Parts: sequence; C-alpha cells; structure tokens
Amino acid sequence: MPTSLTVGDNDFISILGPSGCGKSTLLRIVGGLETASEGRILLDGAPVVGPGADRGFVFQSYTLFPWLTVQQNIAFGLREKGVPEAQRMPIARDWAARVGLSGFVDHFPKQLSGGMQQRTAIARALANDPKILLLDEPFGALDNQTRALMQEMLLGIWERERKTVLFVTHDIEEAIFVGSRVVVMSARPGRIKADIPVDLPHPRPYTIKTTPEFVALKERLVEEIRAEVLAADH
Repeated sequence: MPTSLTVGDNDFISILGPSGCGKSTLLRIVGGLETASEGRILLDGAPVVGPGADRGFVFQSYTLFPWLTVQQNIAFGLREKGVPEAQRMPIARDWAARVGLSGFVDHFPKQLSGGMQQRTAIARALANDPKILLLDEPFGALDNQTRALMQEMLLGIWERERKTVLFVTHDIEEAIFVGSRVVVMSARPGRIKADIPVDLPHPRPYTIKTTPEFVALKERLVEEIRAEVLAADH
C-alpha cells in the first residue's frame, strides 16, 4: 500500500511511531544518506538523489569534530561551501549566540556538556542556511531538565527563523510541544497512519503542556502509538 507525506514551507513536522517502523530511515532518505527501495522523495519538485547543502542533519549521537572549536564546528559547512573565512566566522559567532554559546566559541567538544554539544550541532546545521532541517532524536541522550531547555530553544529558533523541520522523536509530549503537525507512522512496514495538526498558539510557553488542549492531544496520540506498538508485537 503506497504512502505519501507532503511537507509545506515552514512546517515543523514531528514524526512518531513504534521502534523499528522506519522513522529514522525516512529521515535518512530525505537527507540523501540512504536510497529508497521504491517510490521517490521530491524537494521543490526535484528528486532527492544524495546529500546536499539544502538539507541540514542533526543526529542523536554527538557528531562534532573533536579537533575543532565550537566556532570552527559551526563554520564547517560554510567552509565546505567555499565561504571565505572573513564571512563564515561572523556567521558562526552569530549562530553560537543564538543557541546561547557566546562564551564558549573557543571551547572544544570535550569541554562541553551533552546539551551544549547538541546546541553546537544545531547551530552548525542552521548556519549553512538549509531549506530543511532534519533532526533524528537529537535530545534522546539528554537528561529531562536539559531536554526541556533544548525543546524551548529549538522551538524559539523555529518561531524566529521559520525553517522547514522534520523532527523524529519517541517522546509524545516533545512531539506536540515543538511541532506544528504530528505524523504517526504505523508498525513495520512503516506507513503514514495519521497526520494531526497541532493547533496551539505561538509563542508557545512550556506551561502549555498542562492545558486541556495539550492533554487531549497527548491522550489521542498515546492511543495511536499504543495501537501500533501492539500491532508490532503480533
């Protein structure tokens, strides 16, 4: 049975689904890191045939270059694009400031906490000015308090920059809080089971998680995911 997902400009789409359903694989195909066995992915009408600067990727595991400083890591993609150092370093410092790392631009990854490393990775992806930002459980390895702060930071960046974002997570509250839509994938073979708009206001404070609208949406998604987890076990 074919499946289809249309992503509009400035959409922030959270992707949920049971383990092994293909969430990360979908992201890697969009990013050009894997090839689809059938079907196709189109970006602005053109097929995706490999990685490109028009897509920025942030993974769950820490992927900074250990021999580069925060500023140099953020500027790495710009260097690969051939942007002169005199131009790329101010851009890198600006993005370091936007993710709260102004005081750490000369630090190396080993000197940073996990949350700070992921802030750097997000800044590196965005400094390249991609059309789409792809995030594969970027906060999955962080403690709950740091994770909450990172969610607020990412949402704040999206509210200002309005990038198109695909965000894979297994956390239902996280998916609702950051997303403008929540897509639920079925058990393997993964299909798009539901595409649910998140009609919550912006700016979106963290306290919105206690509102009746948020709780009702969470309950609906819990049932959607529970049904797919049970299906995956049979």
